[in-house]
Amino acid sequence: MQYYIIAGEASGDLHGSNLIKELKVLDNAASIRCWGGDKMEEAGATLVKHYKDLAFMGFIEVIKNLRTIFKNLDYCKKDILAFNPAALILIDYPGFNLRIAEWAKQQGIKVIYYISPQVWAWKESRVKGIKKSVDKMLVILPFEKEFYKKWQYQVEYVGHPLVQVIEEFNKQHLSSADVYKAASFPNGGINLVALLPGSRKQEILKKLPIMLQVAKDFPTYHFVVAKAPGLEENFYNELLAPHKNVSSVVNKTYELLSLSKAALVTSGTATLETALFNVPEVVCYKGSPVSFQIAKWLIKIKYICLVNLIMEKEVVKELIQDDLTVSNIRRELHTILFDENKQQQLTKDYADLKTLLSKGGNASANAAKSIYSFLLNA
Repeated sequence: MQYYIIAGEASGDLHGSNLIKELKVLDNAASIRCWGGDKMEEAGATLVKHYKDLAFMGFIEVIKNLRTIFKNLDYCKKDILAFNPAALILIDYPGFNLRIAEWAKQQGIKVIYYISPQVWAWKESRVKGIKKSVDKMLVILPFEKEFYKKWQYQVEYVGHPLVQVIEEFNKQHLSSADVYKAASFPNGGINLVALLPGSRKQEILKKLPIMLQVAKDFPTYHFVVAKAPGLEENFYNELLAPHKNVSSVVNKTYELLSLSKAALVTSGTATLETALFNVPEVVCYKGSPVSFQIAKWLIKIKYICLVNLIMEKEVVKELIQDDLTVSNIRRELHTILFDENKQQQLTKDYADLKTLLSKGGNASANAAKSIYSFLLNA
């Protein structure tokens, strides 16, 4: 069968690549065309457009780039029609994908959504459009099934794909841990603090300079920035140059997290990855003032961090907008590095989190089986 998959950011590329691998196990004749990234291409899909050309963050940034967005939508529609897939598989990325879903349904194309848009956070009314446009919804967060149930929309919980991804990473690297510690990280990987400032220039420039300023207050620790692939070297060099105990890595985020004593992490999937590596973290978020005020007005959830949302309590500290200051980061980082009671509580909460997310089993395999079975019986 022919599958057309659309992911618009790095996490979608990761989960899309694992879905592609599992689809190919079930369907030897699978032909896959995608919008995504390097990982999806390496998994065997033909890459049409890279997510780094699609990433516009915040309300103001989206408005400024509307012409490009509409051009991408038109091109995508033409490409889907030319490919004539058995199914269109959409991975998160709601601003783009929900428009494509509505159009594809009108063309008679089967629409499957893997990794639900976060409609539970804001603009719940979008569920009405999802019910009309999406033939099958596969969700990865435990509370999403109940959320959709109140809208009389049946969805399928497949488990969270990050659990399997990180377990496989740990198995592969356990025996060679000492090798990559010595070869890739300062101090043989001892006393590291990970900095995960995001993947887009706009968000990195808002948050990373503030994160970096605390490095001087922890001279016995080495701070390592996980750089976003695709961004030019000079962009980071100028930011990191003034700081002595700071270095960086690229394409080694998981290796970094597996060695780190603590982490400063921007909101998003990275907060969940950090927790699944059992690393104490502080969540750091700052957007443009206008975008933040609009988001504050629209978003109706108590937390922005996935760890806290899933656990329905403040497991990790969130420093948002005006609270993201050097003094606040310094205080919270000191707590997670040196307060044994806090560390023990985090370990317990992280274990409970993993148990919750593991109930569905291997999410990528579950999703592939569900998609393949659905199409065979359609």
